[in-house]
Amino acid sequence: MNSPFKTGNMGNREPFSAFICDEGALDVLRPVVIEMGWQPEKCNKGGLRNAIQSLSIAASPAILMVDLSESGDPLNDINALAEVCEPGTVVIAVGQVNDVRLYRDLLASGIHDYLLKPLSAGQLRDSLTQAQAVFSSPRNADADGEREHVATAVVGTRGGVGASTLATSLAWLFALEHKRSTALLDLDVHFGTGALSLDLEPGRGLTDAIENPSRIDGLFIERAMIRANDNLAIMSAEAPINSPLMTDGTAFLQLEEEFRQSFDMTVIDLPRNMLINFPHLLTDVNVVTLVCELTLASARDTIRILSWLKSNAPASHALVVCNKMQSGTAEISKADFEASIERKINYQIPFDQKAAANAAKLGQTFIEANKNSKTVAPIRDIASMIAGVADDDGESIKEAGQKGSMLGKFDLKSLLGSSGKKEKAGAEPAE
Repeated sequence: MNSPFKTGNMGNREPFSAFICDEGALDVLRPVVIEMGWQPEKCNKGGLRNAIQSLSIAASPAILMVDLSESGDPLNDINALAEVCEPGTVVIAVGQVNDVRLYRDLLASGIHDYLLKPLSAGQLRDSLTQAQAVFSSPRNADADGEREHVATAVVGTRGGVGASTLATSLAWLFALEHKRSTALLDLDVHFGTGALSLDLEPGRGLTDAIENPSRIDGLFIERAMIRANDNLAIMSAEAPINSPLMTDGTAFLQLEEEFRQSFDMTVIDLPRNMLINFPHLLTDVNVVTLVCELTLASARDTIRILSWLKSNAPASHALVVCNKMQSGTAEISKADFEASIERKINYQIPFDQKAAANAAKLGQTFIEANKNSKTVAPIRDIASMIAGVADDDGESIKEAGQKGSMLGKFDLKSLLGSSGKKEKAGAEPAE
């Protein structure tokens, strides 16, 4: 049986109806329903069977709350309810059985949430608010207004180059300035800073996904992601550092697929080691934003990663972003760096320690905390280019990436003397 318990359009339906077995639970529910702006008269006495009987002769509400307390076979009765519910109904179950297996089976059947008695006002409020949010989910957008999904992976060539800072800023820009529903996936499972940058708790969403890939579906995404604002949600983790990452990568691929169905944009904060361990992560990524700095080590690893991308992710467009640019203090010059990687740097972001400290103090993304700073102009340009990939098929990125340096091919080793020390030829020229 295909379950009708999926995201839908509220349309002209009644917004809410409940069938609850006991007066105590109804007394807790009614004030919350009034607070939500709904009619308390829609809180009916009676459980799941009463709901089935009523809905067999009446239209289904957008959100339906049913009590399983008097049901001897909840899963079978839920299937019977599905037969009389209209497609798109969001169902919240209430019950007395505290059983993880039942909870999982109910979610697998299409139930949006399962609340354990005794009910509390806060618990009800949160669940109903989440259910209401389903109807503004991007997967319900009219077909005529849908955009092609765009995914970008942000990869740092070295630790500390600012890849995570850029990833969170791009996600914020897509959500707030480009008005795109955006998923931020922080795949640094042990040390990720995505949630921290947004002043949020990481939650258990990513950990649960890794442990139980079979649970990943649209409802899981809606429940497991942490909302930063109406258009931006994050999935991350803060796994114990004595717990190694045990996964074959299936969960990550399933998350990407669900994001494509549920959001306009995906931003993946992708640690370098993930390229090696899970190369298929980039199969459906439109743009790989490669963040580097003007150092020998970064030049070497930019060459290596660009070569890897050509072999393993040929459909992705590579965008080279040089972060923390400081005039006159770089290990090697911009011209020499470009010659060594055999292409131009697409964007340069100036170094601004004061702006970075300001963002950290405010608990905001770099760009949100420094909206009017000249430093953030290149980040806005990067976001605009990536957001436009669906319109121009990535041609602007492709062309930018193919432009060679005026100096031609530059041998990285020529920056080093026979002893392995830098020569003066690598000094940063005045710009």
